[in-house]
Amino acid sequence: MRTSALVSWLFFYSYVATVFRIKAVSVSGQCQSDQQELLLGLKNSLNSSSSEKLLKWNQSTDCCSWDGITCNADGQVIGLDLSKELISGAIDKSNSLFRLRHLQRLNLAYNSFKSKFPSGFENLANLRYLNLSNAGFTGQIPVEISYMTKLVTLDLSKSWLLDLGSLKLKKPNLVMLVQNLTRLQNLYLDGINISADRNKWSQALSSSLPNLQVLSMSGCHLSGPINPSLAKLM
Repeated sequence: MRTSALVSWLFFYSYVATVFRIKAVSVSGQCQSDQQELLLGLKNSLNSSSSEKLLKWNQSTDCCSWDGITCNADGQVIGLDLSKELISGAIDKSNSLFRLRHLQRLNLAYNSFKSKFPSGFENLANLRYLNLSNAGFTGQIPVEISYMTKLVTLDLSKSWLLDLGSLKLKKPNLVMLVQNLTRLQNLYLDGINISADRNKWSQALSSSLPNLQVLSMSGCHLSGPINPSLAKLM
């Protein structure tokens, strides 16, 4: 009886250990081949010679282990952080970046793209966090930003200390940009040339962004009364 019980216990232990090993492997996530191809396509579209992160990206390693990359348990890329990497070049709507449809966090802050603000963000519908501050994009901020309804943090700010060209919110204007971003908690628009009716922009922010906790809009040349609900945030 003791021998039989011992064998049964060992079998059960072996089974449990195997299950946990399988689970541990699945949680770490091995990069899916299509995700790796998209990331390498992004790398090849940019001037990445000064980027320590991008220089290490290659086909011989699992892309989920690359610097700046976060994957989920299924090996899909959900986080991309290439901030402060001295990256230059242009990103347009056809860029493979916009086919990383599982992305939840994207940070391209403090680079030198020096190109027009790209459209294509509507394809990244799962984004919760988007930081393009001082990335070097110029011109009109596209309406597609307003389609990312899951955004919690949006940072498009620009420092006047950096010669990165100007950003503007004309068409769409500020009211149109925020009208669908009801989950937004943190909004940074410093240094952007914003077009908005002096009596409407504050009310639009207050009514469209009920969950807003942080608001930063210095140097936007706005005037008019500030809604009381926003005064404590600025």
